[in-house]
Formats: sequence, structure tokens, C-alpha cells
Amino acid sequence: VRHAANLAHFALQAANLNIDVDASESFAESQINYILGDTGRSFVVGWGENSPLRPHHRSSSCPDLPATCDFDALYNPGPNWQTLNGALVGGPNQNDQYNDDRADYKTNEVGTDYNAGFQSALAGLNKLN
Repeated sequence: VRHAANLAHFALQAANLNIDVDASESFAESQINYILGDTGRSFVVGWGENSPLRPHHRSSSCPDLPATCDFDALYNPGPNWQTLNGALVGGPNQNDQYNDDRADYKTNEVGTDYNAGFQSALAGLNKLN
């Protein structure tokens, strides 16, 4: 979904430039709906059905102070101690399989490069309505 979010943003930019407006807007909306969980799994922390509980994010996996934040906290199999509401994780692999595992940075990292596209696409869709 990391690339889907950015492509949704690009599609909305194309629509804003009057390039195949209906198809561009429809594509962007379908990508965002998938990300938000229209198939039964959300890829946004704290949003929708079956959202990620273990994003690969150092500080959100740390317990509250004064507890120590160390590798034991990082490799704790439970949900992250801190919730990153609204953060988009990397998403499923090429076979549409997703593993909510903090150690799997490919599927659970919350990088700024695709979260920026995701937030921009949300803003663009909001502008349409």
C-alpha cells in the first residue's frame, strides 16, 4: 500500500490538471478505500477493522516511562505500547498477504515517504466532497 497511497495522490493531481478526471478520481478513491480496509483489513493504525497493532516504529514500541525501552520491548509479541493513530504501514506483499509483525519492516514500517502520499491523497479526496 505504500505505493498505492502515492499513486492515489498522483492520480488526484492529474485530475486537478483535468487529465482523465473521472478515472483518476475513481482510481484514487479505490486505492484509499483498500488502504482503509474495504476488504476487511485496514493498513492504518487505529483505523477501521483489523488495523495494525505492531507497526515497526521504535518509540511506539516502548513502554511508558520510567520503564526501560530496550530490545525486550521491541521484540515483545504484544501490541505496541503507544498507538500511532493514523499511521500507514507498508502493507501486504505481492500475494496480498499481510503479517502484523513489528520485526517485519517491509510490511509494518511507517515511513514518511508513503505516509505523506497517503495524507495528501486523503486531503485531495476531502476537497472533492
